[in-house]
Amino acid sequence: MARPRTLAVRLDSDGDVLLTGPALRALSCGSRSLDLLVSPAGEAAARLLPGIEDVLVVDAPWAGHPAPRVDPPALEGLLHELARRQYDAAVVFTSFHQSPLPMALLARLAGVPQIAALSEEYPGSLLDVRVRRVPGGDDDGGPAGGHEVEAALRLAAAAGFELPEDDDRRLRIKPVSCPGLAPSASYVVVHPVASVPSRSIDLAQAAAITAALRDEGWEVVVTGTAAQREAGRVLAQAGALDLVGGTTFSQLAAVLAGAGCLVVGNTGPAHLAAAVGTPVVSLFAPVVPVERWGPWGVPSAVLGDQQAPCRGSRARDCPVPGHPCTRAVTPAQVTRAVRRLSGIPVTQSATTVATGGTR
Repeated sequence: MARPRTLAVRLDSDGDVLLTGPALRALSCGSRSLDLLVSPAGEAAARLLPGIEDVLVVDAPWAGHPAPRVDPPALEGLLHELARRQYDAAVVFTSFHQSPLPMALLARLAGVPQIAALSEEYPGSLLDVRVRRVPGGDDDGGPAGGHEVEAALRLAAAAGFELPEDDDRRLRIKPVSCPGLAPSASYVVVHPVASVPSRSIDLAQAAAITAALRDEGWEVVVTGTAAQREAGRVLAQAGALDLVGGTTFSQLAAVLAGAGCLVVGNTGPAHLAAAVGTPVVSLFAPVVPVERWGPWGVPSAVLGDQQAPCRGSRARDCPVPGHPCTRAVTPAQVTRAVRRLSGIPVTQSATTVATGGTR
């Protein structure tokens, strides 16, 4: 049987796209070509993934927060483009809170004959392969659903795509470099701000962590998007090199690749660090389960009270005054975790410039 021309879909942010990477490699191995349809928020990660022939982008009205308004011309254009490409199969990857059925309908209208997705909802004739994330039960978004990487791999396997035996199932991106952006090999990256406020690290706490890392001899680099300039200002006062808003996604990957460790909340750069093999210290707010969204495939430490009252709430803003689940984490706990995970000798005199590149 001829290998199919396959469309994969993941209409989430960069971190979610990265977590789908091992499943996408399975699709790529079993397809004569693989295209990936993503949202604008996931495009940068999609373009770094190996095995993808082409990246398509749509701002889908059934995904994102806030979701865009329905744009009939844009959706009609996507429909015509999918039909023109004559895919043999489509695999729709989604998070717990999303429905795959709008995308499945679009793919069906485009003439895709074989469509697979995770779906808790009755799919009618929209899916040829329907996978339940919790076999024999309803998925409530909790730990029972397994890690995002594992769930995506199960869906790929149900659709007929398996990873080769020698694939390590870790996250992976294409080689990257950014000579001169970061300091020496003995540096730690602190990325305090997430797009969802409840999953961020308090800036005063991040500054104290930065100062503690500096006291131990580490150079510290603070990263973030252009909208997070305040984080750069606050941590620079504590001694960090401020790269907030100063890197592309690919350059951020290279900065992370040269680091001894990343200190971060629950946000996309945690998965980008994992994709370049850098250990992760995650101050993880349990508004979503760490069993689903924790660092994957690299040495890591998850800090914070995973049984806090906000557990499983999916809250975008902390529902508990003072954000106690992660605010109680001390700088000493973080520096101990960094020391344990990095395995890199720390010196006060490290001054050479990193050249970037994956590990």
